[in-house]
Amino acid sequence: MEIVSFRTPGLGDQTYLLTHDGHGVLVDPQRDIDRFLAEAAERDVQLRFVLETHLHNDYVSGGRQAALRSGAELVLPAAAAPAYPHTPAFHLEDIRGGQGLVLRPIHTPGHTPEHTSYLILIDGEPVAVFSGGSLLVASAGRPDLLGRPRARTLARLQHGSLHRLAGLPRGVELLPTHGEGSFCTASGAGRHTSTIGAEIDTNPLLAVPDVETFADRLLADPMPIPAFYQYMGPANTLGMPPMPPVIAPELHADQLPAGAHVVDIRPRPVMAAGHLPGSLGIELGVDFGSWAGWLLPHDEAIVLVADRDQDIPEAVTQLARIGVDTVAGVVHDLGDRATARFELLDLPAFATRAAAAGAQLLDVRMPSEHAAIAIEHAAHRFLPDLITEGVPAELDPARPVLVACGSGRRAAIAATLLLRHGYQPVALDRAGVPDLAAAQAA
Repeated sequence: MEIVSFRTPGLGDQTYLLTHDGHGVLVDPQRDIDRFLAEAAERDVQLRFVLETHLHNDYVSGGRQAALRSGAELVLPAAAAPAYPHTPAFHLEDIRGGQGLVLRPIHTPGHTPEHTSYLILIDGEPVAVFSGGSLLVASAGRPDLLGRPRARTLARLQHGSLHRLAGLPRGVELLPTHGEGSFCTASGAGRHTSTIGAEIDTNPLLAVPDVETFADRLLADPMPIPAFYQYMGPANTLGMPPMPPVIAPELHADQLPAGAHVVDIRPRPVMAAGHLPGSLGIELGVDFGSWAGWLLPHDEAIVLVADRDQDIPEAVTQLARIGVDTVAGVVHDLGDRATARFELLDLPAFATRAAAAGAQLLDVRMPSEHAAIAIEHAAHRFLPDLITEGVPAELDPARPVLVACGSGRRAAIAATLLLRHGYQPVALDRAGVPDLAAAQAA
């Protein structure tokens, strides 16, 4: 047996391909399935099963399409009841794959009600468990994605599910779908994979003494829920079409589709030096799709602004992973239309400006980051809340607003939003609030 993992850092998720005696099992595939099918073909493996641990809230599943293209058997939790053909996985009812391979579904509700983990047995020996969003490395899947009214019930169920998995043999490899960087985790997950024994010894949630304390812990400081999550569950219940070709026709800056949202994906210094007024600046990185899905209206036309050497297929793929198939084109030459600008400063220059009398500061980090360390007299508004709640009223648009986050990425995005409202943003680059606090204390 061999297990190949496919990490998608921008979503904090992992897909797995298990191979055994020429047969393959694909677990929790994302929508861009070509990379998984190509790996199976490279290894001369025939996909036998495609498994889903739950109806995902953070990305569009590629499970159905992978099964259709490969001829594999699509297996989903029995209680998921999606609107397309599949094999329902019932608790502890083994699914046999031949050549000594057995998949044993284990109902592990908590992250979602239907959530099911899959224990893998080879010749009768348990060797690995695909735990999806149940038991994670040093953490657990969050129980509040289906709404606060159901969160405590699901948190209680998650307690039982974690201990059910912890009852497996210590040497069983733990292979979760969610991990570091995922908003599906209840707390900061660390490494990507583990073993049951290692989690028994080190996972703090397995040491919580009772179910109510456990629920309190899981629900104490919930992370924000990205806006696009609300569309993923329904999409995966109904089934999305295959991912469209990752192409974007070139457009002229003066011929943009009416009503399209312009997203500038160029590097921050280039964007700061001049971009289209009203455009949203999200530098292309591993989490570009997540931020775009969070900050833009769902399923409305998008035009990208990019340098010619940037990876446009990567940007389009990241959007398609969250069900956004509305990229109308890409603009490479802005001509004389790049009239919107903001300042981008390194830490020493930013700290000097922040120390001046009357300086206005805005912290756009998550609430949990702000609670851990904050700058005195700085206004705080989490980046997405600048759209839903507006700019803090105490900030004066007639004077510069110094914007900081954790590394500079969110500060630059926020700067383009502030420009829309007539503010004069100055973004801290390649440093964040902790660095600024340390500089101020020195």
